[in-house]
Amino acid sequence: MTTQTTRSRTATPHTVAPPRGTRPDAAHVPALAVRGLTVAITDRRGDTRAVVDDVDLTVARGEIVALVGESGSGKSLTARAALGLLPERARASGSITVAGTEVVGADEATLRSVRGARAAMVFQEPQTALNPVQTIGTQLRTALGAHESRPARGRRARAEVRRRSIELLRRVELPDPEARLSWYPHQLSGGQKQRVVLALALASEPDVLLADEPTTALDVTVQAEILALVRSLAAGGGTAVLLITHNMGVVADSADRVVVMRAGRVVETGEVHALFAAPKTDYTRTLLASVPRLPAAAPDPVRTAAPIAETTGTDTDTRAGDTPAAVTFEAVTRTYGEFTAVDDVTLTVAPGEVLGIVGESGSGKTTLGRIALGLERPSSGRVLLGGVDPSTVSRRDLASLRRGIALVHQDPAAALDPRWSIARSVAEPLVVHRDATGSLARERALTMLDAVGLPRHFGARRPAELSGGQRQRVALARALVLRPTLVVADEPTSALDVSVQADVLDLFEDLRAEYGFACLFIAHDLAVVHRIADRVAVMRHGRVVEHDDAATVLGAPTHPYTAALVDAVPPPDPVSARTRRTHRIVPATPA
Repeated sequence: MTTQTTRSRTATPHTVAPPRGTRPDAAHVPALAVRGLTVAITDRRGDTRAVVDDVDLTVARGEIVALVGESGSGKSLTARAALGLLPERARASGSITVAGTEVVGADEATLRSVRGARAAMVFQEPQTALNPVQTIGTQLRTALGAHESRPARGRRARAEVRRRSIELLRRVELPDPEARLSWYPHQLSGGQKQRVVLALALASEPDVLLADEPTTALDVTVQAEILALVRSLAAGGGTAVLLITHNMGVVADSADRVVVMRAGRVVETGEVHALFAAPKTDYTRTLLASVPRLPAAAPDPVRTAAPIAETTGTDTDTRAGDTPAAVTFEAVTRTYGEFTAVDDVTLTVAPGEVLGIVGESGSGKTTLGRIALGLERPSSGRVLLGGVDPSTVSRRDLASLRRGIALVHQDPAAALDPRWSIARSVAEPLVVHRDATGSLARERALTMLDAVGLPRHFGARRPAELSGGQRQRVALARALVLRPTLVVADEPTSALDVSVQADVLDLFEDLRAEYGFACLFIAHDLAVVHRIADRVAVMRHGRVVEHDDAATVLGAPTHPYTAALVDAVPPPDPVSARTRRTHRIVPATPA
């Protein structure tokens, strides 16, 4: 493990890279060395500002360095600068060497020799990184041939490419790699797509892996598998990893050192245990304090789970009261041909209550939310909204029922029309339901901006002019402008930095207290669910396998699947995270 030392600002331009297959002495030539990096962006008016300012960091071979900080702190731009992939109006100065090759100021031929061959990038969303109209095998073949001066041809060459492609997929532990070569990205799960992206990145055996939020969109169990894979690449293959993330649990679980950025500058650098134990800056302390945490683990951290089995009946909620539940699912099943997305689910959400829905991708969480919204109809069973079955009422009464339901999307940037002003977007539900129009609708929209903590003058802005946290506040304002009785929140904070996430969760709790809405809160971040939810329902393969109050389900789970989910969450503490990793639940072999 290396520590950062004071270095000269003078860089030797265009250092000659060693031949492929040789490894310079890591003590003298770090895999990645960033010295005095400044990235300045010039806007259309000709004004220039530094968005990355005098950044120093190094990553040794076999080392994982986490780069953390809020959105806009310059993390991703620093990584992109290492590949010469900055926006058109951005200019870099200083020095970046990748395996001894200077990148800043390099010509295109030099940059092409670095990209993929010496440094490769893994992006946050694998779906956008893969070509949807090409098979996995085609994309791997392209990656393998990209850095060959004279790609081999003929039957033997094609057989060798296939062999190497299968080997790469095996290396990232993708099941049945021979068959997956002929698959398209849409046929893979999120975790499998991320494994393919890693295989593409590793095709040319790069010295440096730049991983930009590689696990943000993944479920906790899949996240644990991807992180284990990244650790094995660093430890076994000597790959240097720059891990960009806002998940401090991921940092605690995997990083050797941490570099903290704020407003384009490095504010703190340290070994991971030392930084978590005694952060030196107020900003780092704020980041760590903002991380939601699960309740204390079960008394015995070393446990062997029984085989994960399905429940045979429905999980019911026997709460009673004079006020009808905000939403009731009665033996709800939703099938698509032979596939069952939701299987015999019985649940209720009381007025003013938050029910957290958790489980892996494909467990039926989002389908259940869409059924509550009326966007999907049950194949069997029924849904009651405020005690009323929507399928039995008139069209006019159905419109009134739907007026009382609102949706908060995972990605507010995609949910808001980029051409509309913020005020118009927030006012749209009022206009659609003929509740208010014109100046009255605009005034009510601006009043909701006040309620979510945004200045009224933001109403004239467009979504692109707001930060991620501000856009999520707008999404909340839009959802609550009609004062709904039920809100369906589908992964509303998964893309937010920890400090912004903490602000949004505080706001959510304040708005819930003020407006009294019930909420179906769908998420894969169990710590967030624990903070927000009154009760939690755990879904697997469309069924509810465990259901109780949040503290019980997440603090002392009784079902082995729930225990496996909880066990996969890396706690934001290096000692606990790594101790827990070595004692992770291993399902027992069925008799």
